[in-house]
Amino acid sequence: MATSFATRLRADLRDARKRRDDVAVSALRSALGALDNAGAVPAPGGGHPGAGGAPGDRPHHSEHFSEHFAGAVAGLGATEVPRRVLDGEAERAVLRQEIAERLAAAEAIEAGGDAVRSARLRAEAAVIGRYLAGSA
Repeated sequence: MATSFATRLRADLRDARKRRDDVAVSALRSALGALDNAGAVPAPGGGHPGAGGAPGDRPHHSEHFSEHFAGAVAGLGATEVPRRVLDGEAERAVLRQEIAERLAAAEAIEAGGDAVRSARLRAEAAVIGRYLAGSA
């Protein structure tokens, strides 16, 4: 079974923290956050969990609504929703987007005269790029 990018990123993040590699830590945290965000699913009613919406849009796993806050649900796990499981290609797409955003920002920042920040963003893109290079 193949190891997911997130599993590898988390392990490498621990190592980067131990090495005090700020560039890698920043890149890996951001990549993990992007993967986590990509796995999020819209809450019923279109808002955040427990955000009201039409009565039929409320979660069916909890019929316990708080009388203290309009639209709020109560009870253990009442606001939990399952996360989408990303396949390898979806994970690679998220990582490619992270790289593209860093490179675009690096170009704009360099045009503004901040070569140091630009170089850091390019280094972060290279850290993330190593995961794509090894996954082909």
